[in-house]
Amino acid sequence: MRIAVATLALLSAFALPAQAADQVEKAPPTGAYKKVSELVKLPDFLPGLGQLYVDPTTLPAGPFLAYDRDGRLVSTVYMLPIDDLTNKDKRFDDLAAPGGKVDHVDVYFNAGHPGVEKPHVHVVLWHVPKADETRVAAK
Repeated sequence: MRIAVATLALLSAFALPAQAADQVEKAPPTGAYKKVSELVKLPDFLPGLGQLYVDPTTLPAGPFLAYDRDGRLVSTVYMLPIDDLTNKDKRFDDLAAPGGKVDHVDVYFNAGHPGVEKPHVHVVLWHVPKADETRVAAK
């Protein structure tokens, strides 16, 4: 009987963090995420990225959660400053993909914009197939 009770307690302990995890599949995500357009002067929807949400304490790197016009998660974006990438003492370990499975990854340079003014690299972890990237294209 004690073993059964201990086993149930252990299983419950592992199940609770899963229940407490942020919901990110649909916008707006739960937890500390805020709409980027409410934090800095950017449009609500950025063609090529979508509608972005970020936990402000993780700036400038993120992760930023990117949603299509229907509020469905399409990608997780990191904005890594060039200064940090060229600093031998700076590391970006264990970058999470809060949206789950990553289908493919894009990496490209950005000269800077409100919220991340310094030159940086966008690392886009796409959760949708390449063909579905059009969900965040300009209309």
